[in-house]
Amino acid sequence: MRRSEKEVKDIHEIESILKRANICRIGLCDDNIPYVVPMNYGYRDNSLYLHSAKEGRKIDIIRENPNVCFEVETDTELVEGGDIACKWGMKFISVIGYGKARIIDDRNQKKKALGIFMDQYTKGKELIFQDKEIDAVLVIEIVIDDISCKKSGY
Repeated sequence: MRRSEKEVKDIHEIESILKRANICRIGLCDDNIPYVVPMNYGYRDNSLYLHSAKEGRKIDIIRENPNVCFEVETDTELVEGGDIACKWGMKFISVIGYGKARIIDDRNQKKKALGIFMDQYTKGKELIFQDKEIDAVLVIEIVIDDISCKKSGY
């Protein structure tokens, strides 16, 4: 990271950020053409969990090339700088990582992953998953290989 004074190295803090953010953007590569998709997600134990329709461009790309980049940010805030353009800025905390995506087919594994996904937003509320709902979605796990975090303005 170029600005080492902004780097967050504490994995517990990084995991806290991953559990706090709401949107994850995944970057895929379709025949050397980048494709970025914002998605809801869940994080646990060095993996991100996403759910999706069973077909579509991102699914086609993942089946061909499971390598992904992802990004989340939180605590964004515009810093106003008056009449001086270069005094304006943003406060933010961001996490960028790389990993391999895999599609989870087993119903029990999908149910567990969807529980992790829902826990991201409900903060532990018990939810019921019906088999027909589980069968209707595709679940993606991204196992994280590399991760970095930057805090700017905090």
